[in-house]
Amino acid sequence: MDAVAATQLSPHRVFTREEWARLRADTPLTLDHNDLIRLRSLNDPISLDEVVQIYLPLSRLLSRYAAATQNLHGVTRVFLGTNDEMTPFIIAVAGSVSVGKSTTARVLRALLQRWPNTPKVDLVTTDGFLYPNAVLEERGMMSRKGFPESYDRAALLAFLTDIKAGAEEVEIPTYSHIIYDIVPGKTRRVGRPDILIVEGLNLLQTSRLPTDGKAVPFVSDFFDFSVYLDASEADLEAWYIERFRRLRQTAFRDPNSYFRRYADLTDAEADATARSIWQEINLPNLRENIRPSMQRADLILRKGVGHQIESVALRRI
Repeated sequence: MDAVAATQLSPHRVFTREEWARLRADTPLTLDHNDLIRLRSLNDPISLDEVVQIYLPLSRLLSRYAAATQNLHGVTRVFLGTNDEMTPFIIAVAGSVSVGKSTTARVLRALLQRWPNTPKVDLVTTDGFLYPNAVLEERGMMSRKGFPESYDRAALLAFLTDIKAGAEEVEIPTYSHIIYDIVPGKTRRVGRPDILIVEGLNLLQTSRLPTDGKAVPFVSDFFDFSVYLDASEADLEAWYIERFRRLRQTAFRDPNSYFRRYADLTDAEADATARSIWQEINLPNLRENIRPSMQRADLILRKGVGHQIESVALRRI
């Protein structure tokens, strides 16, 4: 099969950066440089140009998806003769460690909050649904933290079920990247948002179906739209090592940091440690669990060197 035929058979339509940028139309830029400084993650140099060319067209698309979902809800309500209220529109942001999911999720939230019809946009990461370290250690899974089995899938599904059911408020655990663990006794409350963005590694993955005929929901069943950030393995590894270097000068120096022992490594030792963690944990998780789910996404943002998004693939309808 030649490249043209393969593209025609793909479930996604691929746009160059320039083609996608033209789809912005008249969507206004509502962020400035200071906003980006506040929103971007460590070692993710997103620019206003990236917002204009990539995220404003995406914002415009999402506004139409959300409006279409609202219309569908209205049609269904009339058909059923009910007065059910509209439930939150849920967006997933998935991808590898170090690819820039957090920045994408925060930028999208900031843009969507500025829509006149969706003033309440919340953001939740799946880190809060990791099992506590004590549980992972007891099960011998600390070296597989971030793999699908390290998450309390039942709790995550219960949270999404409550959100989609229109619960007024849902309580979820709080995760600290300083102590690298769930914070005992500390929770946060998620009120009923217009839009909920969920960010995490394995959001689009399916689980193995049971053989006893029982119904098994997937986390992705609750998403109205999903975004996957992709990059080459070489770039992801380089970004991970660079982020590790920067964390040595910042978060790792906190006396309460789980990674305090890494702060005083030499540059060579730090690079070797980061490369080892990447190759032994993050790369296998990427290959086994994260990237295989990429084609399930509604939108794939492909990054090149320097974190710049080079192409956009939108699922055909």
